Amino acid sequence: MEKKDKVRVLVFPCGSEIGLEIHEALKWSTYLDLYGASTVPSNHGKYVYKNYFENLPYVDEVGFFNNLNNILDEYEIDFIYPAHDSVVVKLSENLGILRSKVIGSPVETCKICRSKGRTYDFFRESLIVPEIFESSAEELKFPVFLKPDIGQGSKGVFIAHSQQEVDFFKEKNNSLIMMEYLPGPEYTVDCFTDRNRVLRFVGPRERMRISNGISVNTHPINDKRFIDMANIINEKLEFRGGWFFQTKKKNNGDIVLLEVSPRISGSMGLYRNMGVNFPLLSIFDRLDFDLEIYANNFSLEMDRALLSRYKVNFDYGHVYIDLDDTLIFKGVVNQWVIAFLYQCLNKGIKIHLLSRHKGGLKEVLQKYRLAMIFDSIENLDESQEKVDYIKENSSIFIDDSFSERQKVFVKLGIPTFDVNSIFCLVDWRF
Repeated sequence: MEKKDKVRVLVFPCGSEIGLEIHEALKWSTYLDLYGASTVPSNHGKYVYKNYFENLPYVDEVGFFNNLNNILDEYEIDFIYPAHDSVVVKLSENLGILRSKVIGSPVETCKICRSKGRTYDFFRESLIVPEIFESSAEELKFPVFLKPDIGQGSKGVFIAHSQQEVDFFKEKNNSLIMMEYLPGPEYTVDCFTDRNRVLRFVGPRERMRISNGISVNTHPINDKRFIDMANIINEKLEFRGGWFFQTKKKNNGDIVLLEVSPRISGSMGLYRNMGVNFPLLSIFDRLDFDLEIYANNFSLEMDRALLSRYKVNFDYGHVYIDLDDTLIFKGVVNQWVIAFLYQCLNKGIKIHLLSRHKGGLKEVLQKYRLAMIFDSIENLDESQEKVDYIKENSSIFIDDSFSERQKVFVKLGIPTFDVNSIFCLVDWRF
């Protein structure tokens, strides 16, 4: 075990959208060493967490806490960051047996927020909450919205337009809550409360597009009513660190509380990019730091889509790469190619330029500030073949030309890549 000089934080489960946002928020911090753990082998966390563990039992299984504590002890973890609603509750209920502190709010807050029914009962006298219907047909105002009392995202939610549909969905899950259907705009309000229960930041944002319950297009809005709601919620429940609540508007403009969650939201990256890093602030607050918080006031819109990351199963010590239309593309340096080349420099991988540039190669490299990154440079004429200048077996070849790649692959059998395929070589783990 190397000497511990930073705060060590374990995120579990690290492959959830919440765990991935926490990773984005913490990976560049010079104060922390970041670790990720997961139950299931197939998750995105292993592609971004450099320090990664898997095959932990599920949080409700026998042996979960023994396995978790073994990791906490072996790696001297200071804080656990729960990244799933069920884990938030389970860890808050078992603080006494954990070998590390948990980033989050008190257990009673976590329990109330985990149940939609308890949340609505708790805030019914102080905020507008959805109208809840019983099962009798006379009371139902169709369409109605059915959602699990305990759930997250859009899993298990339905819209019913008739009693027959209600009966059908209730047969699937008898614990579904039936509530008024709210077709209006939906909002998330990201909040931060410090160790003294002071609400330090309130960031409302509209959820413009939603996929699987996750806000994939969102932007900040300015409406004092959300700040008023945040203050009421913060006064009635005890929070610590980052938390959020979701709302919808009725047709008459009233704002209805949908849920409250004492954890990081997957789209808090919007405000993180405006200067409010909720996961990092939550850790600093647990370290009893006095915090100053401000957000930039520029306009920002966040849009999210699937991002592919890869894991290659071979090693290489040398990269041979083309210049024109590969490293330099349409008159500018290809920023993604240069990022990969600096990754190679960081790992001690040698970089060799094989070019057919017509004109002054030295001047071009100086113009684009590329002269110092190569371990060797060859500028070939039309009679020379690039394949003849690749000397090491542990090499890869990058070139926009199919014929050049084909010659190298056929003669040497080493991996070859077009510009559009080098992303599989990028190591995103921190």
